[in-house]
Amino acid sequence: MSRENGVRWDPAQYGVFGGARARPFAELVARLGDAAPARVADLGCGTGELTATLAARWPGARIDALDSSPDMIREARRHEIPGRLSFRVADVTTWKPDAPVDLIVSNAVLHWVPEHPDLLPRWIDALAPGGRLAFQVPGNFDAPSHVLLRELGRSDRWRAKLGHLQLDAPVLDPAGYLDLLARHGCAVDAWETTYAQVLHGEDPVLEWVKGTALRPVLMALDPDEAGEFLAAYRERLRQAYPAAPYGTVFPFRRIFVIATRNTT
Repeated sequence: MSRENGVRWDPAQYGVFGGARARPFAELVARLGDAAPARVADLGCGTGELTATLAARWPGARIDALDSSPDMIREARRHEIPGRLSFRVADVTTWKPDAPVDLIVSNAVLHWVPEHPDLLPRWIDALAPGGRLAFQVPGNFDAPSHVLLRELGRSDRWRAKLGHLQLDAPVLDPAGYLDLLARHGCAVDAWETTYAQVLHGEDPVLEWVKGTALRPVLMALDPDEAGEFLAAYRERLRQAYPAAPYGTVFPFRRIFVIATRNTT
């Protein structure tokens, strides 16, 4: 999980709902079918657990995994396999391989890169003929969790410190990505899935967002301000996502794309 906005990320907090966060990655990779890539790049690898599944799936592949967060890479290096799977700190926006790759995977990264529609054609150009780019991004920016966060961040109380952090729509829809990449000569499979997730624990939606969208907000505030902001946001989330006897339902839309470079 690459973070290209200078935010410090907490691997432990991100991993609180690790199973739910891993499912879209597994479903994206499953859609690749019987692919057998020799050179793979995982751009925004996070703590490496999911990258390690690629090494297990393709034991003959050499995998270069990178993330801009030193904390994430420190955790990821526990999964290194000499000569097969390596992790390093690097910026996905400036990444360029030393030779064409067969597969680029990017999981829940591109919504942190505002300029990524311009970046994606460069990634396609880094593929070998017939190579594939596979990525997924959250598509839930119209969900209450994010609408409430934007509204609070843009309120009179917080606008000066947080208003610039509140982006309305940092990703395209499936048709938008299809059009972008098809115009660049790719065959494109693009789709979306909404997961009706059931979360458990006290204020689980807040705990989920603490691992992602809230990170830049909390970094911009001092501890007292952060406590004030979280208290206000918590109350709004409790109303938007009421707890049920079986847990708290947190619907989550995700957008998936697999683009195959032409062979000529």
